[in-house]
Amino acid sequence: MTGYLTTHVLDTAKGCPAEGLKITLYRLDGDTREKLVEMATNNDGRTDGPILPQGEFVTGSYELVFEAGDYLRASGQAGNDPLFLDVVPIRFGISEPDAHYHVPLLLSPFSYSTYRGS
Repeated sequence: MTGYLTTHVLDTAKGCPAEGLKITLYRLDGDTREKLVEMATNNDGRTDGPILPQGEFVTGSYELVFEAGDYLRASGQAGNDPLFLDVVPIRFGISEPDAHYHVPLLLSPFSYSTYRGS
């Protein structure tokens, strides 16, 4: 399989990339959740390489978990506990074995969105 998975995080409240945000990728199989990798975003809001590179890319169901609360606290945007947004999970499917999947997170203290990017 020649496909791969990338992600990035944009801080829409500050209008900049979200640097230092921890992301964990899991592979899902029914009730089983297997941790594959943990990375943090760089100064461009991206991981330094694909979060799921070609050699490890397999079709199936996945979950990206973004530690948004830690980032919001560090950037001074958190507000009072409990935070409105803390851990943001995004579950998605990969069905094309040779495609580039890009799953970004657009984040603010009170909202987020995602899409399949290019």
